[in-house]
Amino acid sequence: MSSITWFHDLAVIGEMPVQQAVAKLQELGEVEEAAALSSVHQGRSPKFGASGLFEPKPWQHTAHAFGYVAPGPPGSQAATIQHAGNMAADISLKNNRIKITLDRLRVAAYPGKGPHRVLFDFYAQNQVPGTIEHLHFNSCYRVLEGQEAGITGYPIFIGLNVGSDGVAFRCFTVNVQNDNDEALLASMESDVFKSGLRLCATLQPAIAPLSAMAVALTRNIAVRHRNVPVQDFYMGLDFTDVRFRARLAVGSYVAVQIPDSLVRVWDWRDWVYDPVNGQIVDKDDAMRLIPFNYVVFSVSAYEE
Repeated sequence: MSSITWFHDLAVIGEMPVQQAVAKLQELGEVEEAAALSSVHQGRSPKFGASGLFEPKPWQHTAHAFGYVAPGPPGSQAATIQHAGNMAADISLKNNRIKITLDRLRVAAYPGKGPHRVLFDFYAQNQVPGTIEHLHFNSCYRVLEGQEAGITGYPIFIGLNVGSDGVAFRCFTVNVQNDNDEALLASMESDVFKSGLRLCATLQPAIAPLSAMAVALTRNIAVRHRNVPVQDFYMGLDFTDVRFRARLAVGSYVAVQIPDSLVRVWDWRDWVYDPVNGQIVDKDDAMRLIPFNYVVFSVSAYEE
């Protein structure tokens, strides 16, 4: 993937050098966090949060845990969550078409005060005969701190072509607090954007310029005053039995933004999907939610 199709040069706040992170926090009104970061890390650590001498925030983390929830009938029984590489791939999706929707966006904590406007850039590879289309689709959601966006089944890619090797999917989020940009992003709440990116089984010449415009918009907004990238994750979903890879199947995928220190001990068996309230909760305490930012997107077979 070239730098043209992704944002390799745009660091999320958890990856920023200390001075840059301090300046960004000051822009966002996080005065206490900026002061603590500056005093603790001055001349000692090149990255934000590396020393662990103060309580890290959910937006500080850069690692992700990836889970999978299998489809099931209605009912009240909690559904288990598996690691996205510890389930069987659905071979019927190979060389077929799928639909991808955004079903949950939880903001445990994002930098800045008050309600958040979160800009999403969704990337996927559309494998049409003879070539690969690099797709970008932008959408924007309003979320209160500690809550979820009011969305479910939000269409992102409709009719995405899956190759014999699977699909590549990526998300990049920007917390937008610049007043001028908020006015611009209000247009993304129109019905045109809410219908998702509809694809064909063959090459579409209009896709490339549309994706380029989406990339330019995300890149421009991400570097503006009082805006900051927060999450960046990539999932390659394929059909192999390689244990370290994620597999493609109909169902829901959960991407949780966690500390690097938790990657080795994160256990999806501690969490379940409660179909009664549609939440991911502690297996032993249904009132306890995952204390981190997370995204849920779902894959289903495409029907003409």
